[in-house]
Amino acid sequence: MASAVKAALAAALLVNSSVAVAQDSSPPGTPETSTLDTVSVLGSRTKPRTVSSSAVPIDIISGEEFRNQGATDALDQLRVLVPSFNVSTIPIDDAASLIRPANLRGLPPDNTLLLVNGKRFHRAAVITFLGHGLSDGAQGPDLSVFPSLALEQVDVLRDGAAAQYGSDAIAGVINFGLKKIREGGTAEVFAGQFYKGDGLTTQYSAQIGLPLTERGFATLTAEWRKADDTSRSVQRDDAAAAIAAGYPGVGDPAQVWGSPKIDDDLKLVANLGLSTDAVDFYLFGNYAKRDVDGGFYFRDPTARSGVYSNDGGETLLIGNLTGAGACPTIALRDGGGNLLPYSTVSGAVAALPANCYTFLSSLPGGFTPRFGGKLEDSSIFAGAKGNWGDWYWDVSGSWGRNDIEFIIYNTVNASLGPDQPEGLYFRPGGNTQTEKSVNVDVTRDFETRFTFQPLRLAAGAEWREESFKISPGDGPSTAIGPLTEQGFALGSNGFNGFSTRTAGTFDRRNWAAYADLEAQVTERFLLAGALRFEDYDSFGSTTTGKVTGRFDFNEHFALRGAYNTGFRAPTPGQANISQISTVFGGTALEDIATLPPTNPIAQLKGARPLTPEESKNVSLGAVWTEGDWLFTLDGYQIKVEDRIALSTSFAVTPEERAALVAGGSPEAASISQVTYFGNAFDTTTTGVDLVTSYRSGHFGGTTTYSLAANWNKTEVDRFDTDFIDEARVYKLEKSLPKTKGYFSIHHQRQIFNASLRFNYYGSFYEDHLDSGVISAADGGLPIYGGSALIVDAEVGWKFDSGLYFSLGAQNLFDRAPGKNPWSGVAGAEYPVHTPYGFNGGFYYARVGWKF
Repeated sequence: MASAVKAALAAALLVNSSVAVAQDSSPPGTPETSTLDTVSVLGSRTKPRTVSSSAVPIDIISGEEFRNQGATDALDQLRVLVPSFNVSTIPIDDAASLIRPANLRGLPPDNTLLLVNGKRFHRAAVITFLGHGLSDGAQGPDLSVFPSLALEQVDVLRDGAAAQYGSDAIAGVINFGLKKIREGGTAEVFAGQFYKGDGLTTQYSAQIGLPLTERGFATLTAEWRKADDTSRSVQRDDAAAAIAAGYPGVGDPAQVWGSPKIDDDLKLVANLGLSTDAVDFYLFGNYAKRDVDGGFYFRDPTARSGVYSNDGGETLLIGNLTGAGACPTIALRDGGGNLLPYSTVSGAVAALPANCYTFLSSLPGGFTPRFGGKLEDSSIFAGAKGNWGDWYWDVSGSWGRNDIEFIIYNTVNASLGPDQPEGLYFRPGGNTQTEKSVNVDVTRDFETRFTFQPLRLAAGAEWREESFKISPGDGPSTAIGPLTEQGFALGSNGFNGFSTRTAGTFDRRNWAAYADLEAQVTERFLLAGALRFEDYDSFGSTTTGKVTGRFDFNEHFALRGAYNTGFRAPTPGQANISQISTVFGGTALEDIATLPPTNPIAQLKGARPLTPEESKNVSLGAVWTEGDWLFTLDGYQIKVEDRIALSTSFAVTPEERAALVAGGSPEAASISQVTYFGNAFDTTTTGVDLVTSYRSGHFGGTTTYSLAANWNKTEVDRFDTDFIDEARVYKLEKSLPKTKGYFSIHHQRQIFNASLRFNYYGSFYEDHLDSGVISAADGGLPIYGGSALIVDAEVGWKFDSGLYFSLGAQNLFDRAPGKNPWSGVAGAEYPVHTPYGFNGGFYYARVGWKF
């Protein structure tokens, strides 16, 4: 099938003498619109600007370009269109596999602000506990809750903008602009599958525009998607050894590394507007939900601590259910450390007294938990805008919520012994992020003798409330069973339920005031400045500013630059979350507790109250336009102080563990490590963005060539050695490719269009088993991934009737990353955080009707 896809695409490209990124998919006969004329609301509070006239670097991606590719998730769609944007498949990383962390300009997800129609969108409820070093502890927005069909365009501001938009806008801002249509619509079906025959994805999309009286519109969009899971796994060494020793029921592979299963992925978006003679009213919002089901680490029946053995696999862990009579010792290995045959061990298990219990009797092949969740996201924005004399005003309010209910099954609460829930199914609880805001914005132009054009003033005020709720888990997921004191792990194994003691709702409120001035000082010189003051009830106030300038030497060439300060406030979730997770600690699985900085044991390990991250961002760039040519080159440097992240794991001594239990934290009985959030290191990120495009009449139609590339490097300037170690620093600096970019060609001729994209990814570093060391020579398990060139291709036809069809492939030549040299240790065939994914080639077809 993969060969057939390659041949079909190649034939279509050759027959039509064209190669091509789908930037213009308007119906036949529609006048061409240059991307140079497309305007963005980002970068200036006073006036929309085009890519070529902006004083700061902005990517403007049309909705059609955004969606005309094989990826159906907004994160993957952005990954191939914005070179400084990185996201990878997250197979076994707790909640990060449900809402994947994304990185703009090498900074964590919560350093990028998401807007919808220019209004702040709420963050997700998921805190990334396992984020491959760079994203550890981040709580960013969920970009995947919007259907691409609802988007008119996507603007990416690649510059700090906290002085204009507030907290989080350190790396930049992404704005989703929604479509506004009052008639017609679209219906579409999409289907695709990986070359290896798994990951079947089906998607149904529909959109309709309705008139809202004679002066209004109502644009409604719906999307439903389902994606099967994938597996790029090999058998683990320990599982193979158990099979060789005769242990029954061990899977092959025992553990799955792959994309999780996504079911019932529903996305709804409404965008409404109504104009009157005096006021324009607007209302928009979204609702989304999906079910995610993924894999977890295999629990070895010959060694898993807290379940099968507590001495490294030498002897079996046996619980005394009644306390009457001592239970015998059963060896799992011989004197040479070799596994004894299962027949020998099972015979001894069968001879145990009735009061003695071991999980080898009920789960002799070990077990591999399945972890997932039910996600819901909803928001509503309402406002009115108009003119009052020379003043333009905009008053709005918003409410947004992101909710996740975790599930984990095919696992046990070992402390309960044989008394397990039906189906080995647990509900560990969940998290809810809720945000409310009220905004008042005004703008006005002032005539002045000192500027070439009127002086433009924008000012405003904002009030926000943010809350993070921790919902408790069900009884079995949090239970501290009777076998706890005998060394059996408590809580649902792999992801403990949130206890009622740590559950609750944690709020924060803040208000802000800002002013933005923009002056066209001369015909060629633009100067702008912004100042913002914010006050938080949790840690006090902060003031940020920004200065931007642009000088046009002539109509073709200009220099632009900006300097700004920024901040990111610690979230209520980061300040209050408490969770126990199971991670691979280099040689074995370990239970690690994440504690709030206010927790006594966290403070014993050095935790302090969280303070905001602070940043300084400077950029300098050049813009050159000539006819159908556009060329921009922008360099930047972002310094961030007191970055917030999860600490290194600290060992908990038996004395500390006993003190925690005695002090009212009984769930601490089985933890071996603790971690917490803190401000502990400073970084400097330096980079260069190159974007160029050329529109021609080649090949008998309109052919657009686009080249975009990013070079990015992060250095850790200072770090607290008691908080993070050299291995973590290494991941912060080297986990993402330094160089990433694409070259694309899009061709449109009559009803036919075609596109060809070459995506380049530089080399990267990975240590997904968190061995805690930098080189393999030290006994660790790091992986160095090489550079790669990934080719995407698509051909399509659009007919006068409105019917359209396309066929394409992402990763056309099925490029896979280099093999994981330590695949047998954890069962992963490839490095799992590869920036271009590890699933290989994906072919797809799309058919739709625009009416």
